[in-house]
Amino acid sequence: MQKYFIGIDTGGTCTDAVLMESATGKVVETAKEPTTHHRLSIGTANALKSLFTKADISPGQVRAVAVSSTLATNSIVENKGARVALLVIGYVKHFRLPVKAVVFIKGGHTITGKEEEPLDIEYLVDIVGGLRQEVDAYGVCSAMSIENPTHELVAEKAISMIDPKPVFCSHRISQQAGMQERAATAGLHAKLMPLMQEYVTGVREAMTEQRLDCPMVIVGGNGKIVSSTEAVQQAGVTVASGPACTASFGAHQSGSDSLIIDIGGTTTDMAIIENGRPSLSPDGCTIGDWKTHVEAVDMHTGGIGGDSHVLIDEKGNMTIGPARVVPLAMSTGFPDLSQWLGPSSASRCVRLVAVQRGEPKMAPILEALQAHGPATPRRLRDATGLSGIPLDTQLEDLARKQLIVETGFTPTDALHVLGRIDLGDRKASLAGATILGGLMGKGPEEFCTLVVAKTGEMIENLIIEYIFTRTWGKTLTNFISTRRSHPILGVDFSLKIPLIGIGAAARFFLPGVAARLATTVSFPENYAVGNAIGAAMICRQELLPASQDKKNEDRDDEG
Repeated sequence: MQKYFIGIDTGGTCTDAVLMESATGKVVETAKEPTTHHRLSIGTANALKSLFTKADISPGQVRAVAVSSTLATNSIVENKGARVALLVIGYVKHFRLPVKAVVFIKGGHTITGKEEEPLDIEYLVDIVGGLRQEVDAYGVCSAMSIENPTHELVAEKAISMIDPKPVFCSHRISQQAGMQERAATAGLHAKLMPLMQEYVTGVREAMTEQRLDCPMVIVGGNGKIVSSTEAVQQAGVTVASGPACTASFGAHQSGSDSLIIDIGGTTTDMAIIENGRPSLSPDGCTIGDWKTHVEAVDMHTGGIGGDSHVLIDEKGNMTIGPARVVPLAMSTGFPDLSQWLGPSSASRCVRLVAVQRGEPKMAPILEALQAHGPATPRRLRDATGLSGIPLDTQLEDLARKQLIVETGFTPTDALHVLGRIDLGDRKASLAGATILGGLMGKGPEEFCTLVVAKTGEMIENLIIEYIFTRTWGKTLTNFISTRRSHPILGVDFSLKIPLIGIGAAARFFLPGVAARLATTVSFPENYAVGNAIGAAMICRQELLPASQDKKNEDRDDEG
């Protein structure tokens, strides 16, 4: 008898799994394992194996596996994911998006669906021929394709005949006006398609290893489940998957208005609960520099988390994030810190995971890492002659292809030094804090206290920015982030609704944030795996027959 649902949350740092009774919605068991970025199936399989071992159930008792993933959101925040060429047809006013190339081509239709100008297919063919070695996917957006998608379909066919890579057309996901937002939506889907394909394959491999042959579904950003096939074909819908599950779990904990804060390894996600329910963003979600038509919960995501990279420059100034690195306490296979850790480009170390043949563009960095072992960007610059943007771009490409892993000091390391967590090698964290703290003229504990305080301040600023933008439609990012250092003006904010903390790191940062915002914070049972619970809850709500759910509710009332 199929008695359970499994919820999985693949985060930037940990992969969580929960086992939920289908009849009652009760969480029976939980598991938490490190996310294995170079091969996601390993971390997922470990979480499932741990879950089955603890609960002592058989795979045949599982009705469905529901997945929440922040990988799509993280890849946008960290500017990773596939390299995309975005072809914009029949739009005169140029704009920029964070893709490899935005190309404007003659063509398009009028508001009535009539062809305004013939598609310049010759130019399109020339452009694709020149880009095929530079990109991994294509997005296509044509003027008024919501009325007539012909030019998008022709472009899609032409691209596939020249370069058999994924192509995503805007009319397949957006029926709203707003050319730039539709273009961003198409580009976002194209950027995430290869990543989601790899992820879905990894989860399926993990399920096969654990002899699970039940359906696998993925929670979209709007809080609804989609099949794994749909998740690949329309990968952009999985952006805000994590926040959607966060909001669902948070809403179940709160009967009144509240602000749900989920602090992960790479990002901090937040959503407001009003009248016990999360609300959808009316115009589509915004992630980083991407304003899209993707339906999602009304939420905000920022690039700060437990594993955000802490960098000290030559002048002793500190920045944290948005890039994620493996904490020193969790890293393996790297040289002793005394051999490499320092300011700026010496603040992180790169290690080769695997060599991918046929990558001449990457050969200098790959050869240097193969020949000399792990190295900082500074040493790679000396070994390859690459520097600045070319070096950073190639390192980003290697990280995107999961050929390298990077380590550095993080807030997680600071928590190790301060004795607040014990998940890895505290000695490594302490050694890193001693080196970096010395650059600022501070002892290791004083340095770590500063790192934790700055991380909390960045989370606090995210909250204020989200509320302000949501309420007044304006952004005050620069002012909010510098308000405490202004020589004349001093401004403090207070919050009239409570915070609900989710994620393993939340308990270490949110109490201070809540105190400064003159509000309260609570941490529900199983808050550390709240996203995975949210995924299982959403799956149960959609797959469990309404009559069955009503019977269970009546039984609970009678009891």
